[in-house]
Amino acid sequence: MAVKKKIQSTNKKEQTNRRKSTKNTTSFFSSSLFFKLIMLFGLCVVLYSQKNVFKRYLGFTTDKIMYAEARSMPIDKVLDTHIEKSFGIDISEYQDKIDWDALKEIEGGYPIEFVFVRASVGNERADKKFKKNWKKAKEKGFICGAYHYYRPNENSLEQARNFIQQVTLVPGDFPPVLDIEKLPKTQSIERLKVGLKRWLETVEKHYGVKPIIYSSESYYEDFLKEDFETYPFWIANYTAFYTDIEDEWSLWQFTENGKVSGIKTPVDINIYNGNSVEMKELLIK
Repeated sequence: MAVKKKIQSTNKKEQTNRRKSTKNTTSFFSSSLFFKLIMLFGLCVVLYSQKNVFKRYLGFTTDKIMYAEARSMPIDKVLDTHIEKSFGIDISEYQDKIDWDALKEIEGGYPIEFVFVRASVGNERADKKFKKNWKKAKEKGFICGAYHYYRPNENSLEQARNFIQQVTLVPGDFPPVLDIEKLPKTQSIERLKVGLKRWLETVEKHYGVKPIIYSSESYYEDFLKEDFETYPFWIANYTAFYTDIEDEWSLWQFTENGKVSGIKTPVDINIYNGNSVEMKELLIK
């Protein structure tokens, strides 16, 4: 009888220990789950706070969108909004044969006052149609500007020399333009900035005028705005509609699908952030 009671007592202790163990295990997993949920919540907060960055790089938006339908907004509505400003285009070898006698206005009757022409690419290539396009644009009386397409993974000083070899600028022309759009594959962002500064300083020393920097709004905001704030900027943004162009921007490229007389292919349309008289302040003296 005593043995039976002892066995029963032992069984009760084991059951109690199992309940305690189960309780402790449940408590542990509950605590672990709680911390996992906290970490997940924190991650969601971080991701949400950076949503605009992700959207920009996925091409959905910019952090200054005013109209979701801006990309499909009629070009004439944008131009009408800025009718007091100056309008122009930029061209390269990718445009088909240009009828320069017909090249006078953007579809809708908006006069073209200026033309930017691509001059060079990377450290050794000239735009195949630069010399012809440059000569014709000058002959037709457009205010002209020349730009260099910068390749981040090529030597910056060689790229500067390439541009200088192609382009002669005179008073009344726009300052030289550095077109930077791509991120480097073989160097850091900081090294990229060093290269950009070398190009800009070399070209400024040669022409005696501070160059213009062309880039997209997201690239400008993320990599250029703080380190190159003393330079004039020409910003491309096709997904926003601005009733007032940012003060820091000298030019806004708002579409790549413009139609102009004399050119069969789509053309980039640009707005100078001011009128014809004010634009002269940016030109080479």
